[in-house]
Amino acid sequence: MSDAATTTPIESQLETHRVELTAYCYRMLGSAFEAEDAVQETFIRAWRSFDRFEGRAALRSWLYRIATNVCLNMLASAQRRVRPMDLGPAGSGRAAHPGEPRPEEIWVGPVPDDRVLPERADPAEVVAGRESIRLAFVAALQHLPPRQRAVLILREVLTWSAQEVAELLDTSVPSVNSALQRARATLATADTSADTHRPMDDDQKAILGRYVQAFEAYDLTALTALLHEDATLSMPPLPLWLRGADDITAWMTGTGRGCRGSRLVPAAANGMPAFGQYRPSLSGSGHEPWALIVLEVSAGRIAAINNFLDTARLFPLFGLPARLG
Repeated sequence: MSDAATTTPIESQLETHRVELTAYCYRMLGSAFEAEDAVQETFIRAWRSFDRFEGRAALRSWLYRIATNVCLNMLASAQRRVRPMDLGPAGSGRAAHPGEPRPEEIWVGPVPDDRVLPERADPAEVVAGRESIRLAFVAALQHLPPRQRAVLILREVLTWSAQEVAELLDTSVPSVNSALQRARATLATADTSADTHRPMDDDQKAILGRYVQAFEAYDLTALTALLHEDATLSMPPLPLWLRGADDITAWMTGTGRGCRGSRLVPAAANGMPAFGQYRPSLSGSGHEPWALIVLEVSAGRIAAINNFLDTARLFPLFGLPARLG
């Protein structure tokens, strides 16, 4: 190891890798909370065995080996995480009830951009990083067996060589190449299409501005004009999901009409635009948290509205206010 590395406290050395390891574990696990737990466990294991590390390999590679083993252990007894669209066909926007909430452990959840994207990076790396944490891509990864998932992320997202991945997984280069080929074939059948959110893109800014204005005014005609014809609406942990502007409008006019009068606070999730939604308080004073909205944009229109309703955990994670006064 370099002189600087040997004189820098281990905690500081580990901390420099937190963001990229959190992104890796999030892609593996599909949950921001589990990803942070996995990184913390990785750091604990590294700290305990650091005196035996002795620089025989690069610290980054060593940490990825530990993080991979932590994730594989967590996945060994875990149910595959899904999105509502994986559970069955689209429902009706005129449904009287969206169904009983399902456990948090089954859902692919959102992650704040600042937890998984480095502050300073090459613009091309920023775009690639955003692409690889999109909800659709992370959900597609969950269809892969855990070791195939690790191989694909390390090879395709992090651009490790087949030899490096083989050494990390204690396997052979042919095995890595075979796993990568099978993983690619599986992902080819998944729909991961959507544009990456680019904050400085004027067209996207205009779309988001019109969305906020239409939603806060509850102008459903203007809101519908922003949607693709086959746009989707989902509401984890509720299993109901909708497809098509007509059903989305019917839902917002009927069962979802309690969202009238909401306020939106900007956020950033999964490389895409997001908002904290606050509905009018039943007490008549202020606005209370209702959902974290993550938008997927494609070809200049909104392709998906993902409403995550677990605000008790998600709003603190995203640094959103507890309420609007």
